[in-house]
Amino acid sequence: MGEPPAERVQVDARPALTLVTTVVGSYPQPEWLIDRERLGDRLPPRIRARELWRVPEPYLEEAQDDATRLAVQDMERAGVDVVTDGEMRRESYSNRFATALEGVDLDRPGVALDRTGHENPVPRVVGPIRRRGPVEVRDVQFLRSIIDRRIKITVPGPFTMSQQAQNDHYDDDRSLALAYADAVNEELRDLQAAGADIVQIDEPYLQARPEAAREYAVEAINRALDGIEGDTVLHTCFGYAHIVHDRPAGYPFLAELADCAATQLSLEAAQPKLDPEVLRVVRDKTIVLGVLDLGAEDVETPDMVAARIRKALAVVEPEKLVVAPDCGMKYLPRERAFRKLEAMVEGARLVREDLS
Repeated sequence: MGEPPAERVQVDARPALTLVTTVVGSYPQPEWLIDRERLGDRLPPRIRARELWRVPEPYLEEAQDDATRLAVQDMERAGVDVVTDGEMRRESYSNRFATALEGVDLDRPGVALDRTGHENPVPRVVGPIRRRGPVEVRDVQFLRSIIDRRIKITVPGPFTMSQQAQNDHYDDDRSLALAYADAVNEELRDLQAAGADIVQIDEPYLQARPEAAREYAVEAINRALDGIEGDTVLHTCFGYAHIVHDRPAGYPFLAELADCAATQLSLEAAQPKLDPEVLRVVRDKTIVLGVLDLGAEDVETPDMVAARIRKALAVVEPEKLVVAPDCGMKYLPRERAFRKLEAMVEGARLVREDLS
């Protein structure tokens, strides 16, 4: 007989905070773990890129465990309230999950245009998309075992995965996205059972492909989140600051997200200098607001962070605002990433004191 599923235990009994701080997902991987120069010189991998790892396969999981400890230690020292595993086990935010599914030919990948307009090798879908088994459950179990703060885990979203694949099986991309949604839903259920307090799906391609998104993205997102209780986050963005330097003034696919099942929307705001007024169309959602510009080499001061938070508070109630970086922290030098997190936490504290 198999072991019974682990019970979800709320280990953080501290009173609820206003202006909770978190990270989007990733944190810088150590140079001894992954070839950061090669990682930064290429588009984010959609198929497996095992050549990026510096540690031989027999020792890789142990090395990733150690890197996770370091990332979590940094977040804890900086004072971040809700932590992730820093995505230490991933070559990109999406490829680890997307390449673990049935129905994908990894030996003969397909090709799709990246959001930059360049061709990138992608999973080639040749059969029904199904989950073979849990992909990130051990990630959550390990993270839960080393920290008593609230934890969050991220999974690529169904719409984005459908845009990062060559569809040689389904009649249309909507059907492909819905199949991905079923696989994501199964994974999210297992991740919650393993101890994740918050689950997040990453959907950057909502902004890169808004026309296609309007056809079936919210349907796929809601299918992925069906039956998932508690805090659920949908993250969307304009692409990593390391790669995409020019940002639009607003989100082309935002108002539509008012109808999605996620309780929280995670949005970049610092680098694109987002006008908080645009958030009024999704004011029923909790907003996870990016207040750290990851395209800037300078580290923000706590006062700069506080000013960005106060500007957002003109539109979003304090209890519905979560403070975070913009996304793509994995590309930063670790020392700069840590100092930015420290400034973020201190900036949130300054505003929290004003509110109290």
